[in-house]
Amino acid sequence: MPLFIEGRRVQLPQSVREIVRAHPPLEERAKLLRGQSVQLVGPKGLLYVQQRELAVTSPKDGSISILGSDDATTCHIVVLRHTGNGATCMTHCDGSDTKTEVPLIMKSLKSLSNHTQNGRLEVHLVGGFNDDRQLSQKLTNQLLNEFDRQEDDIHLMTFCVTAINIKTAEIFRASFPERGPEEELRSARSLTGGPMINIYDAKTEQLHIGPYFWMPFPHVDFWLQQDDKQLLENLSTSPLAEPPHFVSHIRSTLMFLKKYPFPGNSLFPGNRALLYKKNEGGLWEKISSPGS
Repeated sequence: MPLFIEGRRVQLPQSVREIVRAHPPLEERAKLLRGQSVQLVGPKGLLYVQQRELAVTSPKDGSISILGSDDATTCHIVVLRHTGNGATCMTHCDGSDTKTEVPLIMKSLKSLSNHTQNGRLEVHLVGGFNDDRQLSQKLTNQLLNEFDRQEDDIHLMTFCVTAINIKTAEIFRASFPERGPEEELRSARSLTGGPMINIYDAKTEQLHIGPYFWMPFPHVDFWLQQDDKQLLENLSTSPLAEPPHFVSHIRSTLMFLKKYPFPGNSLFPGNRALLYKKNEGGLWEKISSPGS
């Protein structure tokens, strides 16, 4: 089934500029969102989604009220929501395997949404800029084409989103001082080429991390000896657009990979996932893995 905007079938391929020109409400909604002040979102009730991660939940979730992600320079943040029951999936795509990732997004959302209910699927896309290598434009086109190939009708609502309130469906600009739990571990998985994964079980309201496996990061000592400028220019797809914390984040992830060249039992005792659940204060708290 096709991709729709304002009830009209989107004819692909088209450039983003052509799509926006043909559908002025998209541009108006994007302008309104870009004009918002950035809200500082604390850890209470937040599930932060890193690159190559996805998370799905619904308004019934007693632990999570906000799904959030940021730092999408050439990446795109995708939000897919079923309007009938409010089931919502957020993911941070980098173009590594869009053809596999979009069906995974659809499958993950359907696991929580009952399609006999009234409502429809709505998708929101954000991220990217007019970069010299055209990486952003390529990813935008990949996402549009893959959503257009899905068997369900999907309605494209906006090109500007960074966080969503699960309870109210409010979409807003946001920044996140805390990106845990296990921020370095999750970043290490992404930096070493791990695929897109679902990190959250809305039925148990638990965050599942691992077990992961990676090979030693190539030339990690060499990279750790480089200055900030070299790291920025060589380990970013968009050196001129990265946030101020990009280099410190990459450096801490490299140090983590040097310390743990093979994750194994040192990070995942008994080869079991690390499980986290929100406590009464709304913060993540580590819980015992099954059988531990």
